Amino acid sequence: MENRSDRTWPLPRRPWVMRMTWSELLFAHWAIEPDAVARWLPAGVTLDKHERQAWVGVVPFLMSAVRPRFCPPIPGLSRFLELNVRTYVTVDGKPGVWFFSLDAESRVAVRMARAGFHLPYMDAKMAMETSPDGTIHYRSRRTHRGEPPAAWDASYRATGEFREAEPGSLAHWLTARYCLYAANRRGQIYRGEIDHRPWKLAAADCERRTNRMGDGIGIPFEGQPHLLMAEPLTVRAWALSKCGR
Repeated sequence: MENRSDRTWPLPRRPWVMRMTWSELLFAHWAIEPDAVARWLPAGVTLDKHERQAWVGVVPFLMSAVRPRFCPPIPGLSRFLELNVRTYVTVDGKPGVWFFSLDAESRVAVRMARAGFHLPYMDAKMAMETSPDGTIHYRSRRTHRGEPPAAWDASYRATGEFREAEPGSLAHWLTARYCLYAANRRGQIYRGEIDHRPWKLAAADCERRTNRMGDGIGIPFEGQPHLLMAEPLTVRAWALSKCGR
């Protein structure tokens, strides 16, 4: 992996534990009133805003080449589709991502992530196809028992040149996030560090036939979203560490 990065704090001193590649990835973001988002965050996690607006994203992509450090790929875990709903937060001054849901077609990955990372991964029936012109057709329907229904059916493609986002731009603010946050049932907050080269992003088109990914949190995702498509990216991830109060 390239050493160059636009992260704003040093790498963890501990060794990374997981490596993966993200591809066929779309960032679809909507500006949402902050109160409608902040009410879903636990104590100790502060909503991050851009020009006084909260942003909530729906992010479909393909996970591949997933493997623990010094281990070969694990069957059922090394390649699967994932679709997450996310917003942006800070804890102890560090900006990161908060996930409202992470739908995945791998039952193994769902159970491991729920148990080991305190993340709201959910089972889903998913499919992805790519047309000769590069358009990606992506469908997902949540099947997880006891969780609210959710579905996504859309086609998307890049319409511009891939390039790194300018620091200070909305695209950079949305994507230059080098950690995730999660909470256990007792309210303890955890940080999961990641590292990768800067994203290369392009403007995108997206034909949305179904988007019910926000039903469980009361967000209808109305209007035209801010759309970016990303080039494939290799990512390293570290084990969770406690943070916050």
